Amino acid sequence: MEDCIATGLISPPIGRDRSGVASVFSHAVAALSIGACFYRPGTSKRVWVVGAVCSMIPDLDVIGFRFGIRYGDFWGHRGFTHSLLFAAVAASAVMLMGFRRVLPGLGRFPIWMYFFLATASHGLLDAMTDGGLGVAFFSPFDSHRYFLPWRPIHVSPIGAARFFTHRGLEVLQSELLWIWLPAALLVLSVWLMRRRAAPSA
Repeated sequence: MEDCIATGLISPPIGRDRSGVASVFSHAVAALSIGACFYRPGTSKRVWVVGAVCSMIPDLDVIGFRFGIRYGDFWGHRGFTHSLLFAAVAASAVMLMGFRRVLPGLGRFPIWMYFFLATASHGLLDAMTDGGLGVAFFSPFDSHRYFLPWRPIHVSPIGAARFFTHRGLEVLQSELLWIWLPAALLVLSVWLMRRRAAPSA
């Protein structure tokens, strides 16, 4: 366990001023950029909106703080709702509730895969932040909290009011560089590849 902490694979103890997330705005941007890889003409805009919402769902676990659930608990922040299993369950639930019919443009499995990746991307981004506890990617089978070895994103404070502060501005600048810019480059790359692959008139 101590070796994992030393290598950055499991988070060190949480500090009072370091608890937080990557901001909800950036999670949505990441999800929409993933959607560029799945885009097909005629696909309903509802797919992309739902994908953005899926990327925000894991942070519903912050409600648990009001009910005495501790950060490091199973239902705590960055716990089960940030796991890969939860992403698969959430994607399946969304498909059952809102996408039972085949939509034009995309088949059911590509839509499910998009919702899964959009949800799972939340934990991936949180694992790249420089604060809080790590992410329980493999919950409920493994309760350990993991960070990625590379953590360039400043952690965003929990609570909207705290986000609109000097520290919040620093967080936004960090996310623009490490989330928004790569997301834009991904969208641009996908667009260029499809343009080159399209048959010339």
